[in-house]
Amino acid sequence: MQSDTPRIIDVLAFPDVQLLDVAGPVQVFASANDLAMAGGLPRPYRPRVVSKSGTVSASAGLGLVGQALPDAADACDTLIIAGGWGVHQAVLDRALVEWVRARSAHARRTASVCTGAFLLAAAGLLDERRAVTHWTRCAELATRFPAVRVESDPIFIRDGDIWTSAGVTAGIDLSLALVEEDLGRALALDVARHLVVFLKRPGGQAQFSAALSLQKSGERFCELHAWIAENLAADLSVGELAARVGMSERSFVRHYRAQTGTTPARSIERMRLEAARRLLGDTTLPVKRVAARCGFGTEETMRRGFLRSLGVSPQAYRERFTAHGAAAAQPE
Repeated sequence: MQSDTPRIIDVLAFPDVQLLDVAGPVQVFASANDLAMAGGLPRPYRPRVVSKSGTVSASAGLGLVGQALPDAADACDTLIIAGGWGVHQAVLDRALVEWVRARSAHARRTASVCTGAFLLAAAGLLDERRAVTHWTRCAELATRFPAVRVESDPIFIRDGDIWTSAGVTAGIDLSLALVEEDLGRALALDVARHLVVFLKRPGGQAQFSAALSLQKSGERFCELHAWIAENLAADLSVGELAARVGMSERSFVRHYRAQTGTTPARSIERMRLEAARRLLGDTTLPVKRVAARCGFGTEETMRRGFLRSLGVSPQAYRERFTAHGAAAAQPE
């Protein structure tokens, strides 16, 4: 039952904060207010930007006018920690870190956007929890805070009453999920339509291109990755790949893992999943043909890969992401 008292949503900002980390979540809750009240419901949220100085300048150069930090024990439904370049200095501010810790204890739930996860980690709120941040900072988060169980792929993660999200626009995905938890799927979908964003990206969806990330982390195998992407249905056994780069199988596997941090099999699966997602979303090809074209062999093998990596079946993925209004061509 929705309360007549708006839920207080505190979005913490600091000097050199990432603008969209603040504006994205605030707009989601503001749009939820607009749509709820248009439907005759009470205003569900009271979003507000808070900071130590009240007013801060984002890294984009735009000033954000908010209010000073409230008392940590004041009523609060949700605490959201934004990210950005300024987080480096923010985690060194012991008073701010302590405020985050205390404020979280009095909030129903706590969340971070992008590198805001570093502030949560500094406050000890991510210890022994699963968490995510921007993909370029996951390794650093894991190194600096070894008690945190960092995952690099998800758009957002919920672990108990703590939510973390990936880079920048993922804060919108996270905020839509919070609205859905509070007010139901129908209103959350209305907010997404209003903002002209995906209705919902599953929390397990990879936050960046598999092929791009592999090429970035393993330059030695760039040409091999490009060839794999164009030949997903070909023989991609270790023996075939090793032969293409002129190595023995043992040497290839060892060097590949050292360069990319993963195995050839895992890389191939990620690239096949990415290609399958694209075909499921942009074409009307039957799922069985998508599986064959992307090299899974069978529809069941692809289904298991989707469930393991994305948390949804290929058919459920298609229902969520089929391009609207597109007379999806069926390429041969």
